[in-house]
Amino acid sequence: MRSFPFRCSAISALAVAGTGLPAVGDEITVFAAASLADALAQVAATWTAETGHAVVLSHAGSSVLARQIQQGAPADIFISASTGWMDAVAASGDLRPGARRDVLGNTLVLIAHGADEVPVSIDENLDLQAMLGDERLAMAMVESVPAGIYGKAALSWLGLWDSVAPKVAQADNVRAALAFVARNEAPLGIVYATDAAIEADVTIIGIFPAESHAPITYPAAITAQSTSPVAGAFLDYLTEPPAREIWAGFGFRALY
Repeated sequence: MRSFPFRCSAISALAVAGTGLPAVGDEITVFAAASLADALAQVAATWTAETGHAVVLSHAGSSVLARQIQQGAPADIFISASTGWMDAVAASGDLRPGARRDVLGNTLVLIAHGADEVPVSIDENLDLQAMLGDERLAMAMVESVPAGIYGKAALSWLGLWDSVAPKVAQADNVRAALAFVARNEAPLGIVYATDAAIEADVTIIGIFPAESHAPITYPAAITAQSTSPVAGAFLDYLTEPPAREIWAGFGFRALY
């Protein structure tokens, strides 16, 4: 099996006694955007407990995962942080026809290191360059990773991109950008609200206007090469009540 840039986690199948379920279930491999790591781990664990089927999760930037699927990586389900990368996988014939749906939405935020930072208004009057001084703005890769693409679009819409572009520290995925700020390697960063919520060493100091970037949408789909008999069941589970409760708990918006 290929190695992946973000740590993979496996959830073993559980033996379910007295329910009519098999002692050992099927296994499914899910490639998912890095920003989904914590919430999806809970969704997968809950599904495993209910069904006895195992879930193997692999997380990275959506662009990396999309290219791996196009190169034949063994994913059954792909959950992207943008419609663009899902469209690319569909265009190359690597999605099962009719097995795609929009699942979640998110919010783009400006974060700062520490717990007591002062909130700011994110508009055309924001002097982000002065706030940075000689330091860096942490972002995911701005030409390929969804969080970085959304962030660049938002800064461009506000007329701020040209002034801060030389100060951007680009990371492989949004969680890596979050880590830069959490470790105080960069004083400010642009991530999703759900990422900021899991890190105690950062503070959300501003929310980007929704109109400043394309809607942050997470589509999910079954890959064309999947032979898993439970792929459809897991895709359905992503929008069922137990999963909805978990998504909401992590701050994601339901799109179904």
